[in-house]
Amino acid sequence: MSMSLSLSYANIGVPGANLESYMRTVNSITVLSAEEEHELGERLFYNDDLEAARILVMSHLRFVVHIAKSYSGYGLQQGDLIQEGNVGLMKAVKRFDPEKGVRLVSFAVHWIKAEIHEFVLRNWRIVKVATTKAQRKLFSNLRKSKKELRQFTEAEIKSVAEDLNVLPREDREMEGRLGAYDAAFDAPCDQDDEKAIFAPANYLEDKTADPALLLENQNYVESANEQLRYAMANLDERSQDILQQRWLSDEKTTLHELAAKYGVSAERIRQLEKAAMGKLKKSMEI
Repeated sequence: MSMSLSLSYANIGVPGANLESYMRTVNSITVLSAEEEHELGERLFYNDDLEAARILVMSHLRFVVHIAKSYSGYGLQQGDLIQEGNVGLMKAVKRFDPEKGVRLVSFAVHWIKAEIHEFVLRNWRIVKVATTKAQRKLFSNLRKSKKELRQFTEAEIKSVAEDLNVLPREDREMEGRLGAYDAAFDAPCDQDDEKAIFAPANYLEDKTADPALLLENQNYVESANEQLRYAMANLDERSQDILQQRWLSDEKTTLHELAAKYGVSAERIRQLEKAAMGKLKKSMEI
């Protein structure tokens, strides 16, 4: 590897806001010959030479850009697709065996596409459209199989299902998912009133505003409070004070503080508290 070739990899950024600059840079990197690639592959494979790995990755970045462009129809950022493809490229370089007699580009294509494909599945919709093996297969092939942008006929559904070795039912489900779109739960702030009324949030029933339920809840609370006042009135003054200080005050009193107040042990206060709570529970169950 010549010094000039090594220096050509010195400075390169990541595909971000200035995507055109990134593409020009990766396209200017020298393409490796078969001999250079084999030499670098041996250095990495046998000696874990990280500089060799870096040059192998850099020399194939233009190929990642080429593959990422084929996924542009999903509406995702091109820079994100390229970065995911670069991850696949690095995984391929790590596993590349130069003794197999295969060029790195042929070996890496599967890893690059796998990473980009996984990224598309995770981000194409808010809700995942493909989770099972059959769904993933359909997602990547269905749009290629459709002859026109229209609903499949039964014959076409059966044909695609046979070609991809899936059930016709799974074919129909994936076609519906591909034709769906994400909708915001609430209407955008800048949307006019006529369009805002169609937001999903406006079609949910608010059961908390039901007058009958509100009245029922109010009556229940009032009844429970009345029962509590009645049950408390039937306790002796000391038990009432203990429960008041332990449970009904903003600043709860400790067992030891109440024990000092009544001249008994903290354990005795705990026993009185437990007995009073039992009487309250029994009174409110009647």
